Amino acid sequence: MGKNYIDIENDRGETLRYRKHTNGRGLIANGAKVHPTAVVEAGAYVEPGVQIAAGAEVGRGAWIESDAVIGPEARIAPHAHIGSGAAIGAKAKIGVRAHVGTNARVAVGSLIRDDENVADGDAVATDPRGLHLAA
Repeated sequence: MGKNYIDIENDRGETLRYRKHTNGRGLIANGAKVHPTAVVEAGAYVEPGVQIAAGAEVGRGAWIESDAVIGPEARIAPHAHIGSGAAIGAKAKIGVRAHVGTNARVAVGSLIRDDENVADGDAVATDPRGLHLAA
């Protein structure tokens, strides 16, 4: 039986240990909290301090940076990038190759479309079709 973790050296020369999540085999860093009902697909990386709630899904090749929060039943599509400290609301959907910046906020039920960017520190609320709502 193979080991259930992998050690990876970061840009600062520090070695981080990642375990393979039971639902999907994505890599979860020590210090991240992922609900057992969440799915983190193979090839996805979840960094230290991240919290992923019940029923959330993180697609293949997605990267969730340190201290981000992913709400219940949120969907992070393949190859999306969620910046450090970002918060994704419950049932929000983040599209393929979308980028949510550092400390950005995506409201409950919002849709960030494929290849769309949310700037660092922005707060975004959309309807389920991705149309931006007035602040």
